[in-house]
Amino acid sequence: MTSTTHPSVRGRRPTLTATSPPGALTAWSGPYARRIATTDALAIVTAVAVAYALQFPLRSSVAVSGEYSPSYLAVSAVLCAAWFTLLTIGRTRDRRLLGSGSEELARVCVVTWHLFAGIAIIGFLARMDLGRGFLAIVAPLGLALLLTSRLVWRRALHRRRDAGLDVSPVLVVGPRHKVATLVEEFHRNPRAGYRVIGACLSETDTAAPEVAGVRVLGTHAQAATIARRERVAAVAVAGADVMTADAVRRLGWDLEGTGIDLALTLALTDVAGPRVLMRPVNGLPLMYVDEPRFSGSRYAVKSSFDWCTALVLTVLLAPLLLALALAVKLSSPGPVLYAQERIGKDGERFRMLKFRSMRVGAHDELAAVLAAQGVDGVGAFYKPRDDPRVTRVGRVLRRFSLDELPQLVNVLRGDMSLVGPRPQIEAEVATYDRVAHRRLLVRPGLTGLWQVSGRSSLDPRTAMRLDVAYVENWTLVGDVLILARTVRAVLAREGAF
Repeated sequence: MTSTTHPSVRGRRPTLTATSPPGALTAWSGPYARRIATTDALAIVTAVAVAYALQFPLRSSVAVSGEYSPSYLAVSAVLCAAWFTLLTIGRTRDRRLLGSGSEELARVCVVTWHLFAGIAIIGFLARMDLGRGFLAIVAPLGLALLLTSRLVWRRALHRRRDAGLDVSPVLVVGPRHKVATLVEEFHRNPRAGYRVIGACLSETDTAAPEVAGVRVLGTHAQAATIARRERVAAVAVAGADVMTADAVRRLGWDLEGTGIDLALTLALTDVAGPRVLMRPVNGLPLMYVDEPRFSGSRYAVKSSFDWCTALVLTVLLAPLLLALALAVKLSSPGPVLYAQERIGKDGERFRMLKFRSMRVGAHDELAAVLAAQGVDGVGAFYKPRDDPRVTRVGRVLRRFSLDELPQLVNVLRGDMSLVGPRPQIEAEVATYDRVAHRRLLVRPGLTGLWQVSGRSSLDPRTAMRLDVAYVENWTLVGDVLILARTVRAVLAREGAF
């Protein structure tokens, strides 16, 4: 709803009028959140019901063993209610998290972990011997159903956003150069769901009618009035001398009760929440940024997860690996595997394995292929399109990234990780600047953040930025989500050639 502020009372909450239109954000986020809440409830009830049916078939009432012995029906009902409530309290359906990024899914995982850790503590303190089999079914099945349902809804939302629907209009406030940068960031990924509809600049910057392709609607002092008039979902403030702390605070007051979010951007980009600590000092919010760590217990857990998962995948995929090896051998003369020296963690060299997808001697023809496509030299992340060196079987392997599967052996050897920046050749690493060198602080990955964000269709600058962001902010939950997104990207053949 829009609001009006009396000119003589600047610090009070704006008065809401009966005719004020609702915030534009509720047009899509409200129904979307309700659909997610419905499927969350169905997922939880289904998981609990399946666990109960498998553990206690044909038995209507079974009591928990121990000093305090409620029935499993009662425990199941409480579990369903507690799980759904914690998903709500944990803000897993917060409108600002829905539709993009990993934070929404990560919160679902964290809430679920806290719930079952709490159940274990309560069971111990109350001396209830809850069935391990029951909990062992409920937890992973419920989490899998929750994540799957949310990914299905997200995919439907992305299709609508690809068509220009279900986006949140944003007003950007700040100096011209910072507004231009922020507009580009908002529009870089349309599936994030933001569309900048206008800008408010400082008085000295308002001469030109547009900035970065969006209209200049007024000055920063008029931002609240313009935001209400344009019915935007959020006002994003890019840092500026004219937008002092007092000006931002007053802008927040003017937006109270309108349903319009106030978002403050920071000069520090690509730093994720786990590294950020907010602490108020005498009313002044200070943001502390932890330095990224590239060793220790977290990386030991990551290495163990990589090795165990790679071993399981190798065993499960053994028939497919043998079939692919036979297809490569029969399709063209030469070895089945192609081993190339790549640069790994801390600049160490290793031989990366792939199913051979090109004819023998293809590397010596690279310069000619690049010249024919008008490319000067070898650029990081660049892969030639319609490469004539690729064999017929190799095109199929590349289309579905099957040529990368032998790198499971590299993971087992400790040369690579399942998730991380892709390893590159020495000539490409020689072109790195200081930012790009951050990629070498961790083991290279079989897949990575830029592979699931567009793969070969991304420009080198964006791909490098995504890799560096991953290096400094990775989490194990994020790795699992990237692996899941990799499967979807491969099956959909997104950005592969």
